[in-house]
Amino acid sequence: MRNIVSRFCVVAGLLLSSAVTAAAQGHDHGGSTTLATCGDVAAMPSLRCAEAPGTTIDDNGRLWIVWSYAGHLYVQYSDNKGDTFSRPATVNRRPEAISARGENRPKIVVDRKGRIFISWTTPLEKRFTGHIRFSRSLDGGEHFEEPITVNDNLDITGHRFDALGVNGEGDIYLAWLDKRDRFKAEQAGGEYRGAALYMARSENGGESFLPNQKVLDHSCECCRVAINFDPNNLPVVMWRHIYGDNIRDHALVTFRDRGTPGKPRRVSFDQWHVDACPHHGPALAIGGDGTYHMTWFNNAPQSHGLFYANSTNKGKTLSKPMNFGDYDRGAAHPDLLVMKENVYLVWQEFDGSVMVIRVLHSSDRGLSWSEPQTVAKTSGKSDYPFLLSDGLEPFLSWHTQEEGYRLISLGTVHAGQ
Repeated sequence: MRNIVSRFCVVAGLLLSSAVTAAAQGHDHGGSTTLATCGDVAAMPSLRCAEAPGTTIDDNGRLWIVWSYAGHLYVQYSDNKGDTFSRPATVNRRPEAISARGENRPKIVVDRKGRIFISWTTPLEKRFTGHIRFSRSLDGGEHFEEPITVNDNLDITGHRFDALGVNGEGDIYLAWLDKRDRFKAEQAGGEYRGAALYMARSENGGESFLPNQKVLDHSCECCRVAINFDPNNLPVVMWRHIYGDNIRDHALVTFRDRGTPGKPRRVSFDQWHVDACPHHGPALAIGGDGTYHMTWFNNAPQSHGLFYANSTNKGKTLSKPMNFGDYDRGAAHPDLLVMKENVYLVWQEFDGSVMVIRVLHSSDRGLSWSEPQTVAKTSGKSDYPFLLSDGLEPFLSWHTQEEGYRLISLGTVHAGQ
């Protein structure tokens, strides 16, 4: 059933001063849109005013970007790696609140048929509540269908931090953090720690979704969820989980078939005891040989910072975690990418005045690594770094206030081995 939530609210407060162009005439780092006009909801929509865009590169090498402004989502594409963009296409015709900040941002994926899928969270009237929303385009991004609500529980509670993926067969998977069971427990006078991991699947290209399924109780409440697909086109999901008395480590689940999650496995053992949500989720990439590559952040006294590990047996055992990045410079928010034997890791560090993006490269599937290199920096506000590939080379996708949106080739980063 296509549940539609119609909420007529324009939320200018969701916007930050991030800098990029959004005009058909091309990339403009200064542009007629100023940071001051970003708070004017009557101004023309501009990617310059977006805070946390979502990006992907399709099978034809086209860069796609989705971003929010004044209660609407907009989609653009670039055929020259971000030098110029198409005119923005509107996803939701009726305005609604849209989460677009940090760990909770709109997502975009494109399948092999060129169909474009968008997901996002719309916050509700109470804090820490929301619904998972979805829309699609069947005509190459010219038009988007009326959004639907994917969570089939409509309690005013948390359905947030969505992760969107599409496999090689065109199946669409959405995973998110859900508090429906906590809501019911509290309504009955009981207790429930954290949230739960829920998922939904579409087998008809997003026309409809099968009923929601719970994967596991007691996930952390507000860290991003990572989703990827193994060589059999089955989903693999990684998230921050609550173990014991508020140990916030990470779990992973591999599906046994297209609709059946397997046994969840714990994949980090840093023993970070914290009764709070870190807002710091993991990243997951899967190589063509089936190796799982994972990266995460934890802050336990004896084991803290950024970590990387891999698994050749679907998470049953892991390599010894590699601690990387400068903890004293706030190393945070890593992302990773696998291209055949090559593995890339990026993260951010802050020296008190400048935010820098650092990269590590392995040319032997994560067995050995280069020295870290700085590939970008900014002195203003910035988004988290992400990695993309067009199938030929790796790219850093980064959105900053001063420099604008940048798609930076990492092809010159060498392993140095």
